Amino acid sequence: MRVLITGGAGFIGSNLAKGLLKDSDVEHVIVLDNLITGFESNLTEIQGHQKFEFVKGDIRDYNLVNNLVGQCTHISHQAALGSVPRSVKDPILSNDININGTLNVFHAAKENGIEKVVFASSSSVYGDDPTLPKQENLTGNVLSPYALTKKTKEEYARLFSMHYKLSIIGLRYFNVFGPFQNPKGPYAAVIPIFIDHLLKNKAPEIHGDGLQSRDFTYIDNVVAANILALKDTSIQSQFEIFNIALGEKTSLVELYQKIADIIGSNIPPRFGPPREGDIKHSLANIDKIMNVLGYRPLVTIDEGLKRTVDWIKMNHEK
Repeated sequence: MRVLITGGAGFIGSNLAKGLLKDSDVEHVIVLDNLITGFESNLTEIQGHQKFEFVKGDIRDYNLVNNLVGQCTHISHQAALGSVPRSVKDPILSNDININGTLNVFHAAKENGIEKVVFASSSSVYGDDPTLPKQENLTGNVLSPYALTKKTKEEYARLFSMHYKLSIIGLRYFNVFGPFQNPKGPYAAVIPIFIDHLLKNKAPEIHGDGLQSRDFTYIDNVVAANILALKDTSIQSQFEIFNIALGEKTSLVELYQKIADIIGSNIPPRFGPPREGDIKHSLANIDKIMNVLGYRPLVTIDEGLKRTVDWIKMNHEK
């Protein structure tokens, strides 16, 4: 396997690159990233690896994408401009990167006869559908431009599979967390924000009443699912979607308490207005990927939070 990882200097992509380089079936890994939200420092420990190559560039540059895809057998398409609030603020940029960039990747995969494309989707595509746990065949109206870009990715994947017999797997991530997730900036995720604030003896803000719940999923589970999907040979010339999650829900208040207990903090959180475009509850049904790909969550939320706190403590100054 020679694998191109788009967005490979980001949180998920960089962890995946490290996981793939440990796999004996992988001959070469190319990371493509424009470093808008990723960091080349996330790749420090694998820079210089004989099977690794980093390319600074943008998935909106078709000629570059096509050239890199031509050197590979598999694609892991992780690149995207994340964050629901950011997409509400700037829907044009989210559309340009997430949809136009994805079309470039899929088209290059078709043109170069790629064996398997695995791409990052999101639990946000479930939108206002009230069904819990979330099942892959039941989605509602999306609630943000970001969610729409992910839903459009899935539709393009279905069409490329139908018309060009491209083998594509989409993975709907549920609130991924872990080492190398950036706690800084206005669009940082909740877990690194909570940890960062409590380590600095500051009270983080919870949007809304804190009773909203999520299926928080440690990064090792996501990396394992991606590798299973890339190496799968049972899904040929077709399109499949899988939920990637732990399969357990945790409210933000419960999450805050878990993190505070690990750190040993008794600082109460602040409560602010709810975020525009957010759903109230999210929980995944993971039966499909367990049955089809043999996925099993490797790390619980409690263990994942301990590992994340330890990593952020070690890298706090960095």
